Amino acid sequence: MDTLAEPFLAPAPVPHEKPLGLPRFLATASRNPIEIWGQRAYREPVVRADWLRVPTIVLSDPAGIRHCLVENAANYALQPLRQRVLRPFLRDGLLTAEGELWRRTRRALSPVFAPRNVGRLAAPMAERSQRFAEDLARLDGAVTDVSTQMTLLTYDILQATLFTNDITGRPDEFAHAMERFLHRMGRVDPLDILDAPAFLPRIWRLMGRRANQYFRRIIAETRDRRRALLARDPAAAPQDLLTLLLESEALSDSEIDDNIITFIGAGHETTARALGWTLYLLSQAPAERALVEAELDALLPGLPDPGDWPNALPRTRAAFEEAMRLYPPAPSLNRTALADDRVCGMPVPAGASLLVLPWLVHRHETLWDQPGHFRPERFLPGRRERIDRFAYLPFGAGPRVCIGASFAMQEGVIALASLLRHLRFDFAGERHPMPVQKITVQPDRGLPMRVGRR
Repeated sequence: MDTLAEPFLAPAPVPHEKPLGLPRFLATASRNPIEIWGQRAYREPVVRADWLRVPTIVLSDPAGIRHCLVENAANYALQPLRQRVLRPFLRDGLLTAEGELWRRTRRALSPVFAPRNVGRLAAPMAERSQRFAEDLARLDGAVTDVSTQMTLLTYDILQATLFTNDITGRPDEFAHAMERFLHRMGRVDPLDILDAPAFLPRIWRLMGRRANQYFRRIIAETRDRRRALLARDPAAAPQDLLTLLLESEALSDSEIDDNIITFIGAGHETTARALGWTLYLLSQAPAERALVEAELDALLPGLPDPGDWPNALPRTRAAFEEAMRLYPPAPSLNRTALADDRVCGMPVPAGASLLVLPWLVHRHETLWDQPGHFRPERFLPGRRERIDRFAYLPFGAGPRVCIGASFAMQEGVIALASLLRHLRFDFAGERHPMPVQKITVQPDRGLPMRVGRR
């Protein structure tokens, strides 16, 4: 039996029935962009509106998404608003690079994230996750913010797999700088929405400049120290992602730094949020949690290689995937049409904004049964295959699909299995969290949960 009780309805903004109007739209988009969408966006496969005289197409039809992101991907460039928000922080990282720079960077990074390299990182992922679970066990019965805890865990895994703890300066200083950097990055300023001139100051960008400079200085010093070690004694250098980047010799120092920052901003943070939401959703679905715990109790003792866990633990993986459906790590994929096109029978003129929003696609009433409910059985073997590839987009799609998708999935399942093998998390907040879109989908007031041994 797949679901032993009525599935849990996950918290989300209620779609509005009428247009917001310009003042409310600007305020809402700046505070929480996922709140701007009305009922039509969750019910119709394609919706068109005009914003500042620019046609805007909101696309949720899987065939249409395949056409725009895969078959005719060359016609759709990154949307200027997205670039205005992210590029000041990520610069020439893979997430914001375009054209020949993007193609060269993608070619250089592909071997770094090859399956053999990702598989080799499973052991340090498991070691750090198990150590973290042991530390949490000491809180037995206490309440902690699991959202923050998952940030600490994925940061620890990041250190082990990207830098092997070889950070210039004190790790706690680096962690603090990273926290400040991520807090500023990705904030949508009303001036960006209005396409105001670049010389007008954006408050969040100004506030983030100091953290950005400090963060980049630590990364540059760490990179230089590793390069010196590789020149002096290659055998002594850890075989982590930083070494693989430096050995590729296809990227400049500044491009390496930009991509390390992209890994942190787009990788560490996204996995942390997905893990936090998974633990929260399981706490609200005791029957589903019991099925995951039974799977871990039965199978983990016979799986000494953590690299096998993602494929050998279907219920654990399904819970993680369903959490990413309800709270997608990257809630928007925004493009601009370079030439006229047609999608789902609707003309897309050159210059139009094309919005493919996993937040909407994953909750669309035409694509999912009970789209707002937590039902991990959707992703069990035999059912997972029935989901249209372009109806589930936690890592994007097409040429710009997340290069670290296999890394993130491996990390997520290993961390979740390590935590739930001996611990149980029960939500302890006064009210349920509401999702807020920054770069990722985050809980508005954290995730206070009571941690106990099971």
